[in-house]
Amino acid sequence: MGFRKFSLLLGSRLILIMVALLGLTYLYTVPGYLASTVLVFGVVVILTYEMVRFVSKTNAEVTRFLDAARYADFGQRFNFRGLGSGFGELGETFTDILQRFQSVRATKEEELRHLKALIEHVPAPLVSIHSDGRLVLWNNAARRLFGSAHVTQLADLGQFGGEFKKEVANVQAGQRRLVTFEVDGIEQQLILAATQIIIGGRAEKLISLQDIQSELDAAQLQAWQDLVRVLTHEIMNSITPVASLAKTAVDLVDDVAGKVADNPEAVEELADVKDAVNTVARRSDSLMQFVSSYRRLTRLPPPKKSLIRLDALFAHVAKLATQDWNEKSLSLVMNVQPSELDIVADRDMIEQVLINLLQNAGQALEEKGTCEGTVWLTGQFSKRGRIVIEIADNGPGISADIAKKIFVPFFTTKREGSGVGLALTRQVMIAHGGGVSVAERAGGGAKFSLTF
Repeated sequence: MGFRKFSLLLGSRLILIMVALLGLTYLYTVPGYLASTVLVFGVVVILTYEMVRFVSKTNAEVTRFLDAARYADFGQRFNFRGLGSGFGELGETFTDILQRFQSVRATKEEELRHLKALIEHVPAPLVSIHSDGRLVLWNNAARRLFGSAHVTQLADLGQFGGEFKKEVANVQAGQRRLVTFEVDGIEQQLILAATQIIIGGRAEKLISLQDIQSELDAAQLQAWQDLVRVLTHEIMNSITPVASLAKTAVDLVDDVAGKVADNPEAVEELADVKDAVNTVARRSDSLMQFVSSYRRLTRLPPPKKSLIRLDALFAHVAKLATQDWNEKSLSLVMNVQPSELDIVADRDMIEQVLINLLQNAGQALEEKGTCEGTVWLTGQFSKRGRIVIEIADNGPGISADIAKKIFVPFFTTKREGSGVGLALTRQVMIAHGGGVSVAERAGGGAKFSLTF
């Protein structure tokens, strides 16, 4: 309606100018109408000026409208009610168009924010690699995976293992691979899946990195627990009657020996039988105790977590585990950074884990026979922002082939060992949502890391 009125007003002005020009031409050609000619000429000038002002005003507002649309300046308003001549309707139309633009843009921005929020909260790390080697971390999970490490190029992935970098670089769209990811001295298993997207004519490879280490640990632990449960059940069912019969046989031998006391040969033979039966009874009892120790692997209660200050925890554990270290020339160095660092864990479980590891370190130093045996007990943040407790020593260390088996139930290198301690430590850490690893200490010795 506003534009129709504007066209009518513009057309009427043009018609008036044309009529005035025709009149001016007629008066100019007829002698004796000089005053009228001058008057009509003035009217033509006034009408032309008024039309130019009318069109210029419209052009200026149209230009302002187009600039507002070009630069997304949706705060512009066009209120021409006071100007008359149809500008009120024109201003309302311009304002309505800009408001529609603003509404569409706000909707798109809201959708974009929603998509970004979804990507940020996707639990799997998302990474894209461009053709020039540039690498982009898309969500919080990806940033947590790489921690504080500087990762902006494909070459930066080398710090997490050469094989990991190679697999990421070579994976093709649609492929899934199992890769090993190394960080903070701990190896993790990741499922790597890739796809290709093309935006603006440029292709990039989108990669998801699913951490399955916790699932693997839980599945492996469950398998070991099931195996131990079956073995202990079958062994106990078999050995219990043997132990009972052995003890009964000892009593029977004693009774018979009393009845044949006047026969030295029979008494001697019965003594040999009694020794043999006692040996069977003792070994049966030892085997029953040995099997009972493994039941701990299948009966670990859920952790009762609470907030624990590491400095206080270390001090308490040191009193329990290092009472005789001065006599053995062993020293313990404790350090917590920052000093107020704390963890959420089951105090009793973590205390027992630390005591076992400290005792193992002390035994390793005794075996080495050094007069400068030192154990370092530290607590700090890792590069990925997780809390890590480390127990390191300058003992003989642990060979690579043994380090791979050290947390497996039943495996032990000690003559009197049962293979339960470190397996139980691993189970405790898995129950806390963390992990335990062993590595060679810089400078020699072994280093156990508990990651929370």
